[in-house]
This record gives sequence, structure tokens and C-alpha cells, in this order.
Amino acid sequence: MTQNWNAEQYGKVGAFVHQLAGGVVEWLAPQPGEQILDLGCGDGQLTARLAATGAIVTGVDASADMVAAAKSRGIDAVTGSADHLPFRDANFDAVFSNAVLHWVRNHEAMLTEVRRVLRPGGRFVAEMGGHGNVAAILTALVATLARHDYADVEDGVNYYPTPESYRRRLERHGFKVERIELIPRPTLLGEGGMQAWLRTFRSGVLTALPENLRETVVAETCALLTPALRDEDDNWTADYVRLRFIAQA
Repeated sequence: MTQNWNAEQYGKVGAFVHQLAGGVVEWLAPQPGEQILDLGCGDGQLTARLAATGAIVTGVDASADMVAAAKSRGIDAVTGSADHLPFRDANFDAVFSNAVLHWVRNHEAMLTEVRRVLRPGGRFVAEMGGHGNVAAILTALVATLARHDYADVEDGVNYYPTPESYRRRLERHGFKVERIELIPRPTLLGEGGMQAWLRTFRSGVLTALPENLRETVVAETCALLTPALRDEDDNWTADYVRLRFIAQA
């Protein structure tokens, strides 16, 4: 299963991703003139905020559509995968990533690459989905998929580690972890609510289903989630939990 990204749809439904990134940007503390890689830059909205600090920011993303959107904002961005970064050794003072690492399949290769492109003493600052992230959403989705004999299409879509397990993983790759925290962040969803969230952030899962079943799965999942995540004014809140860290090469 491959997640599909549409930059226009993501910009409408996923705007909260860059809007709620103030905390991890604060941990990064970008400085004028330093070279920063935005790993998984997406449509470039957050990358532009980093560049506005005076830092020299380069974006990389696996989605060509997202890279095109980032370039349209004036971002220096290239298409590339996290486990095979298209940059020379010791090229960056910092590698930054927001809401991306939980989509990476091969964290061992990704961390090797991040360490390779960082200068000695450089920092890796990131926020990703942490243990318990969207647990209610996934429970409802898997239950619905199982009812239609497609439970396996959700297997391995994301990786949501605990702080302890990810600290060990970082340390095995030679990083010195300065700070790592699990942060509950219930997130109010915008227009389209949970239906739009599922169509955007589980587009790969839905695409793996027969076309005539996709909207049924969305509707049944939302019905299961209504008592827990939709309020009396029809507002949806996603049960996000983030893992944020800063580690030094």
C-alpha cells in the first residue's frame, strides 16, 4: 500500500499540520545563514516559515506533486526519499522534519542518511506521530475494514513509537538525544471533518479497496467514531499524539 498525496487537497484538509508546528520549530531555533534540510517538506508552507528566519532551507519530499507545490512558493525543493537522500555528506547544520517520519518505512536507512548529511555536531529536530496516535480512528477503521475482509490493507501504514524505543533507535545510530517527549494533541479538524481526514490521510488504504467499497468504509468508520470524536455541534477532533525530539550528531 502506497500513500497518495494531492497537494491541493492536503492544503485544504491538512493545514493544521503546519499551523500546529510552532513547538517543534521552537526546538529547532533556526538561525540566519545556517543550512537546514526540511525532510518531508510537503507543500512548503512550513518550509517557508523556516526560510523567513534567514536560514538557508532546502526541502526534500517523496511526492513530486508536493515538491511542485513547494517550488511554487519559492522553496528550493527536490524529489527524493528519506532513505536515500540526494545530498552530499556533511551538508547541513540541521535536519528538520514535521509530521513525516511516521510515514517512513525504513527508519534504519533513514537515520543512517540523516546522520550522513549532517555536519559533526549538527542537530536532528523532528516531530512525528507517537505511541497512541489516532488510536481511536485506527481502531474504528480496522474494525470496518475487517467487516469487509480487508483488514490487512492498514497493516504497516504508519509507525508510532514510544519515546523510549525511539531514543534507543537514535542512539544506535550515534545520535545524542538531548530531549524527547510524547505530547497528546487532540486536534480540531476543519471543513469535511473526519470524512475528509480519511480521504486525505488514508487515501492509500482507500485506493487499495474496490472502488464501490471506498465511501462505504468512510461512512461506516465515521459512524463508529461519532460518539467519541464528534461533538454536539458536529465538530470532529482527531486523537493525535506527537513524539518530538532533538538529537545531536
